[in-house]
Amino acid sequence: MRVLIAAGAATLLTLTLSGCSQDRQDADDDRGTTDVVASTDVWGSVASAVAGDHANVSSIITGTVADPHSFEASPAEAAQISDASLVVFNGGGYDHWIENVLANAPDVPTVDAFSLLATPQQPANEHVFYDLATVKAVAGSIAEKLGTSDPAHAGDYTANAERFGEELDTIATAQRAVGQSHPGASVVSTEPVAHYALVNAGIADKTPPSFANAVEEGDDPSPADVAAMLDLIDAREVSAVVVNTQTESPVTQRIADAAQQASLPVISVTETLPDGMDFVEWQRSTVGEFQAQLDRAPSPSR
Repeated sequence: MRVLIAAGAATLLTLTLSGCSQDRQDADDDRGTTDVVASTDVWGSVASAVAGDHANVSSIITGTVADPHSFEASPAEAAQISDASLVVFNGGGYDHWIENVLANAPDVPTVDAFSLLATPQQPANEHVFYDLATVKAVAGSIAEKLGTSDPAHAGDYTANAERFGEELDTIATAQRAVGQSHPGASVVSTEPVAHYALVNAGIADKTPPSFANAVEEGDDPSPADVAAMLDLIDAREVSAVVVNTQTESPVTQRIADAAQQASLPVISVTETLPDGMDFVEWQRSTVGEFQAQLDRAPSPSR
């Protein structure tokens, strides 16, 4: 009897394991061999929202520690990019390291976010992940590219992109509401990372152009540029100071300290996703940060 029971149990275990194996295989088959590689987790999150369960999405830069501007891809990461089914990147010189790899892999399908910017500016601002209209266009382009290579799931990609776009529309409306609830609000920024969000909200950025241009070019602002920023803060001619927490330096620390001394709120922004957040959660959190800090801002002196 024990032999029969043991044999039956062994058979059941084999069937169960076979079933689990088959379930995993079915999931793997559904994903196929579509490997999407994104330059940062920001664009990886956008790609994941569109791809759903039908593709493997990985990001080269994750978390808020690394500065995407100064990053360099390792040989293993370069191979990962070259072997991808689709590469999603920021463009505009922002993630130049991925463009360098792609220059040697011209056959890899790509989505270049900067190229989808509806109204390019001079000087160019490459932080297009804060321009929700561009992000929406990126999602649509990802859906189109994946649908072409994987027509069996084209409808899913399109539907996912549309749902994602609807969420972005809601966030864009919330951005405008922040500006409407704080008419006349203005800021200075240690780096024009949130430029497009400020424009959509109707919040003026009074950062001296020479300061902003120096930062965009990767140069240290001149003492005169820093003094101009500090004058605006000390005189409380702005409502708040926007600080990119991923590019801290003695200059940005000096500006943050000046804001504290002037009792001006500091609005923290990042270029990549905080731990545990996807793109939509990150942008909602950023809108909330703007709202909360401007709520406590003193009236500008002028």
